[in-house]
Amino acid sequence: LERGAKNQFSTFSNFITTINQKKEGIGNRNSPTQLVIPNIKNVRDLPPICLDVRQKQRISIDTLPQELKAPIPPDPSLPIRTKTVKDFQDDVEKAKSSGDWKAVHDFYSTTFDSFLEINAAFKKDTNSPFSTIEDSGIDAKFVNVVYDALLNTPQDVQKSVLKGIINGLLQEWKGPRTKDDLRAYCILLQNPQFSNTSTYVIYAHLLRQIAALTEADHHFLVHWSKKISQRRFKQLVDRLLQFISLRLFPAKPEEFPPMVKCTWWIPSATKVLALFNAANSLISPSIISYTDFYNSTLDHIDLMEEYHSWQCYGNSHRFSFCQYPFIISIAAKKVIIQRDSEQQMISIARQSLVDKVSRRQKPDMNMLFLNVKVRRTHLVSDSLDELARKRADLKKKLKVTFVGEAGLDMGGLTKEWFLLLIRQIFHPDYGMFTYHKDSHCHWCSSFKCDNYSEFRLVGALMGLAVYNSITLDIRFPPCCYKKLLSPPIVPCDHNTLVGICDVTLDDLFQIMPELAHGLSELLSYEGNVEEDFYSTFQVFQEEFGVIKSYNLKPNGDKIPVTNQNRKEYVQLYVDFLLNKSIYKQFAAFYYGFHSVCASYALLLLRPEEVEILVCGSPELDMSALQRSTQYEGYQKTDLTIRYFWDVVLGFSLDLQKKLLHFATGSDRVPVGGMADLNFKISKSETSTNWLPVAHTCFNQLCLPPYKNKKELKQKLIIGISNAEGFGLE
Repeated sequence: LERGAKNQFSTFSNFITTINQKKEGIGNRNSPTQLVIPNIKNVRDLPPICLDVRQKQRISIDTLPQELKAPIPPDPSLPIRTKTVKDFQDDVEKAKSSGDWKAVHDFYSTTFDSFLEINAAFKKDTNSPFSTIEDSGIDAKFVNVVYDALLNTPQDVQKSVLKGIINGLLQEWKGPRTKDDLRAYCILLQNPQFSNTSTYVIYAHLLRQIAALTEADHHFLVHWSKKISQRRFKQLVDRLLQFISLRLFPAKPEEFPPMVKCTWWIPSATKVLALFNAANSLISPSIISYTDFYNSTLDHIDLMEEYHSWQCYGNSHRFSFCQYPFIISIAAKKVIIQRDSEQQMISIARQSLVDKVSRRQKPDMNMLFLNVKVRRTHLVSDSLDELARKRADLKKKLKVTFVGEAGLDMGGLTKEWFLLLIRQIFHPDYGMFTYHKDSHCHWCSSFKCDNYSEFRLVGALMGLAVYNSITLDIRFPPCCYKKLLSPPIVPCDHNTLVGICDVTLDDLFQIMPELAHGLSELLSYEGNVEEDFYSTFQVFQEEFGVIKSYNLKPNGDKIPVTNQNRKEYVQLYVDFLLNKSIYKQFAAFYYGFHSVCASYALLLLRPEEVEILVCGSPELDMSALQRSTQYEGYQKTDLTIRYFWDVVLGFSLDLQKKLLHFATGSDRVPVGGMADLNFKISKSETSTNWLPVAHTCFNQLCLPPYKNKKELKQKLIIGISNAEGFGLE
């Protein structure tokens, strides 16, 4: 009776059943070595905890005659538990030396028997409510010690913990969850036993109940989770990812119930994972990298079906991984974007063909492509004219022709066009972008002009690069990609501001570190800001040799910066530099990018992922390239090939980039790494007096069989250092 009083009973129909279950639990407690966890297949599904179920339970009480109604018991108070971390550790040490685990067994079986007992054991102070997001009230050190010792205890101890968790999850709930309930969920999630597939049925039901909590309850769990140590936070995330992977592709399918009976497993786990992702995003720097949430197993499912399902049903009750894009790897997102681009290309090309036929005109293959014809001597102006004139064709497959050259574009000329155009546009003399030496990145020039079409061209170039899977050597700060996704879908109302995002001092540090450092010093200054700095809410910028002033707020030139308003001043100054002063330039840039890349797939991307798609990775791993290289006419053990890799691995970074550019048309590494280049070395049956030749369309290097390493190095350096222009063999 004492043990039964700790639980709340919401219906008379379950009263007797619950008492019997408790009696059985007490009987088993007296003989812990005989505890047996039911077979996974036979564990019955726990009823879903949802509003409908709770409502039916309340109705069943309300409809009873008055004389049969039982008084609703008050919230039970927590039992008093005095065991400390040291007491527990002493018990474990004694058990290890004596072999008598009774004290440890009793502690575990009592502690995990109910949510009340969990709080009694691990709550810092049982008399304090701990009802704020700032402090969960959990004694994290005690929890960690108890869980660290658990996996080294005898099996009957571990089984008693699992049985207690089942009892807690089977408890019928009445009304909203209390903070003690949320604490229990937070503690149970950290149980290392859930890494074992034999516990997955119990784990799934725990995840289901957490996923079904209200938004307010999730808010508490998110803030409490961000206080977990980095190592244990990573373990929790990895455990959830493993659960999803093994449910998708089980090593032993017979271990789990049939998929049709547990379709809620994966959605529940993904929703709980989303809480940890939210917690990770609240802290700067984040607890773990955003890439730690990637589940590479999803690379092997039908991603386009997931994408189309998400497009059709949005964020409705039909589950799709695209609702939770943080779990999809950048490689998988690239596949989605590429296939979505291909489908758009095919659709646009088909429409052009239909239009041509309907006008009874002879179809021409060129109409299926975006054909750009440029002169090297007028590269920017010709490119601007071509893209402006063929705006309706931007979503067709890109083909580039250099006037006066015989090269056919199978991909190599396109790469060359991008490379040369970007190089010219970003040259300091061109004036469109300012290069900041301290941060090694470009940022839009704030100079005002009448025509921002060239900024639109740069945006279109970036869009074309993503659309045609080309990597560019552009050095924009992360803030740029955040602005490109603000919003990720172009608004229908043209009066809506675009390219405006929340910016912080951290964003300014990535572009103008010296200025950002000065503003940071202002914020931490301990003296009198108004008297010592004598600044107002007015800033100055030089434009074409003329100093111009701008007010950060109305009458800003008359408002002094003080200790009280300096945070506002810094925020307005950062917003002015990164948003307002370059709004027209970046708006043109934004519309140029989205004129090509308009796709719901952009909703899946983080700003950092857009940067990787546009620029690839600058980190060259030539050893990885060596491992993935294919050979034609050579064996990897041939002397010439051994000479080649000895030379290349000894090159400076600059020469390695030149080699990559010579052979592939770009010196950047694609999303999938060096292996995605499909680099091939072919034997050239020509004189060894010839230089190496590259087919950039196919990432192929043709290498004559040079007689020694010195000759190979000399010819290779000459070849890769003088590579611009195309011809036909």
